[in-house]
Amino acid sequence: MNWRKSTYSGGGEGNTCVEIAEAVTHIAIRDSKAPARATLSVPVPSFVAFVEGVKRRSRPGA
Repeated sequence: MNWRKSTYSGGGEGNTCVEIAEAVTHIAIRDSKAPARATLSVPVPSFVAFVEGVKRRSRPGA
């Protein structure tokens, strides 16, 4: 899997963030500080809905 971190990741080593990897039907998520540990896998539509919800809540006046 090709793991990637958010561009909003913390400073320094950038290891204060989660990483995601895209598969055909699922998104895998892992802790960037412990990449060898377990991952969480969710269906793409669920992940998209989660991200959209976070974006809505982070907008002023939302």
